[in-house]
Amino acid sequence: MQEGGCLCGSIRYSYTGEPVVNALCHCNDCRKLSGSTFSLNFLVPEVNFKLISGSPRTFTKTADSGNNITSYFCGNCGTTPFRDGDSFPNLKIIKAGTLDDSSILNDAKPSLEGYAPSRLKWIPAIPEASQQSPIS
Repeated sequence: MQEGGCLCGSIRYSYTGEPVVNALCHCNDCRKLSGSTFSLNFLVPEVNFKLISGSPRTFTKTADSGNNITSYFCGNCGTTPFRDGDSFPNLKIIKAGTLDDSSILNDAKPSLEGYAPSRLKWIPAIPEASQQSPIS
């Protein structure tokens, strides 16, 4: 079981099992959410996901794909630990940087890059990762 949460600790979650996919996303939404040039996401089955504590606020918008996506964020510190949306039925999108055990990220090489054509020119593609736009 893996656990994670927001920066201030108000929102806590866990999941069991392995992610369905580890994906980098280069879309504009993920850039803005992460404050970086891309985000690393673990897509886990919703049935394996549990909100342990806290009451996240939500923000739903139409994503670049044209489908709705909902961000769950902490009203205190603003961290978005997870998302879900129409493009990802029955899955939770865990923002990998919110996991407590960051050592697992060393073995979490992404198998997919979403919005790959939007990747910044100075960021190399991940060898052997599927290059998609959008993530599907």
